[in-house]
Amino acid sequence: VVAFGGSLLLGGAPAASAQSAGPTFTRDVAPILQRACERCHRPGSMAPMSLVTYDDVRPWARSVKQRVVSREMPPWHIDRNVGIQSFKDDLSLSDEEIGTIAAWVDGGAPRGDPADMPAPMTWREDDRFSFEPDLIVRMTNEVVVPAAGSDQWINVPMVDPGLGEDRYIRMAEIKPLSGVPVVHHANAIARRGARAGEIGPGEGSPHIVEYAVGKAGEHYPEGSGKLLPAGSQMVMNLHLHPIGEEMTADVALGLKLYPPGYTPDRVQFSRVFPFPSQLEQDDIDIAPGDSNARTDSYHYVEQPMVITAFQPHLHNRGKRQCLEAIYLPTPSPRWPESQGGPYRVQPEVLTCADFEFNWHLQYTYADDAQPLIPPGTVLHLTSWHDNSAANKSNPDPTAWVGFGQRSIDEMALMWLEYSYLTD
Repeated sequence: VVAFGGSLLLGGAPAASAQSAGPTFTRDVAPILQRACERCHRPGSMAPMSLVTYDDVRPWARSVKQRVVSREMPPWHIDRNVGIQSFKDDLSLSDEEIGTIAAWVDGGAPRGDPADMPAPMTWREDDRFSFEPDLIVRMTNEVVVPAAGSDQWINVPMVDPGLGEDRYIRMAEIKPLSGVPVVHHANAIARRGARAGEIGPGEGSPHIVEYAVGKAGEHYPEGSGKLLPAGSQMVMNLHLHPIGEEMTADVALGLKLYPPGYTPDRVQFSRVFPFPSQLEQDDIDIAPGDSNARTDSYHYVEQPMVITAFQPHLHNRGKRQCLEAIYLPTPSPRWPESQGGPYRVQPEVLTCADFEFNWHLQYTYADDAQPLIPPGTVLHLTSWHDNSAANKSNPDPTAWVGFGQRSIDEMALMWLEYSYLTD
């Protein structure tokens, strides 16, 4: 979690009247914070300070302004100048909202009329998930991560959820209940029998959902869902990273399910790309001090599909990622197909996003903006890494970096949420 900068106190707060012409906290700023900030910035949640009341926010006012004007907070890293711009659960602030916060701070951060204060948000004391789960599946045992040593990659059995019939998942989310700093990533997997191959074609993937630092839940489009087979053997695949003190990690899976007997129109899949080849990952070649190292990956699409969400996956030196669809070439109008071309390649940038390791965000496309990908399309993923000293997350700018599973190694992957379609 990226904290706001040091506490920069303003001068003594002026006694603002309810008739203040400029923005006030109670009338103008509090509603913005409730919508976009309070889920994390509240007592007992993940952020380092609360931004619920005026007294909470006042000491941090200038830092709040700096972070929102630079669009560092709330975390939302989509490039606004290229690609699809319509997403669900977009917590980013509008230009108008940013202007309101800036004007409030510049005007002395007045409290305003208490009568203008919106009703407080209601949060459950045990609220760890971004939705209220129907089912929480725990690991059979916690894992003790020593203070020092090698990274661990382990599969921990999960408690049998006791489902007597196949069920489909509407929402899924993994949350560390303890040991957040040592959990690099986690994947929940459900298999029939001992082999993933026992799940037949079209029935779904044994992979349910992935967690990485800062990621919230996955909400699947209405009428689509992931299969959770009856009698599944469930495991939590963990990557654990020592941080200098012994810590216990406990990780849980929260699920929102469709009613028993319900079969969605489309089966939802999660998959990390490039898949199954890892050749492009072996091409990661980041020289010491290189601030803009580039890696390209390609995936050929064999079936019609609709992409519902995009999530970059890089490590500490990750900087930026773009997803492009290269459609089947068509004859140029100037050169008809009967004359043999030449053919015109049709690339389209779908999404670009900057990357911060503390925020593995999934970007879920709005229903009317989901990319439709015909067979024959090549998905082109471009990733950039910053191995310079200017990268505050860089563990060692003097080291050469290549592909690897450790946190100090690098990746250039993406998670895609998608469904297959008929022609």
